[in-house]
Amino acid sequence: MFELKWLYEIILVVFGLSLIGYFIDFIQHNRKARITAFWLLSMVWIIQTVFLLYEVFIENNFPVLTLNDSLFFYAWILVTFSLIINKLFPVHFIVFFTNLFSFFILLLYLLIDAQENMNNSGVELVNEILVTHITLAIVSYGFFTISFLLSLMYILQYRLLKNKKGLKWMWRIGDLKGLDNYSYIAVTIGVPLLLIGIILGVVWAYVADAEFYWFDLKTIGSLLVFAVYSVYLFLRLVRGYQGKSISMYNTAAFLILLINFFLFSSLSNFHF
Repeated sequence: MFELKWLYEIILVVFGLSLIGYFIDFIQHNRKARITAFWLLSMVWIIQTVFLLYEVFIENNFPVLTLNDSLFFYAWILVTFSLIINKLFPVHFIVFFTNLFSFFILLLYLLIDAQENMNNSGVELVNEILVTHITLAIVSYGFFTISFLLSLMYILQYRLLKNKKGLKWMWRIGDLKGLDNYSYIAVTIGVPLLLIGIILGVVWAYVADAEFYWFDLKTIGSLLVFAVYSVYLFLRLVRGYQGKSISMYNTAAFLILLINFFLFSSLSNFHF
């Protein structure tokens, strides 16, 4: 059973890395990220297919007779469609969101199966998902913090240059273009990490029968932070905001993050 638990964890880690790769490609049209994500997703599909063939030919069970089995087959279908779409059609939008939904379905199946059939190791897996949920959220906050600091440095450098005092400090702070770009990259990494963390938290609460409140301040705050940084990407990519304007927005976004982390956590019914 421990081997099965580790296999479930490997599937989720590989799938999560694939999601991050597809998100980076979706945002930046990064070919290397797309190719890496495709092969990672292919690994997930191969493992799923082995599971499916085992159920059909060894257990003589086509996995559609129960709700939980249907979740597995549904996730396999979605991953299959995603791989086909990825190879035949240049539609990155649908590929990313198909994979995001299939990750949610597969995660739900794995945790329910672990809870029902793996005894102590299943409970451990469910608890580890909670730890991973918290860890990913905090790591994403780390990337948002780095992005904020880079934006703050951008604003400082911008004012120094405007007052013709920037040449003395430029090599210490960095050039404006580099600061703006690295701040953007940090948000691009932080957003999918936070999204995966939120998904893990929601599925964990459902499977573990934890008392979960959609209207809890911490839950609302996490969704708000995700929305605020998603708007950052929208303003940057669609509206073309760069430089000082997007740096000012990023600074305000970080203040919302701090409110969520310190204030909303203390007022939450089940966080911290």
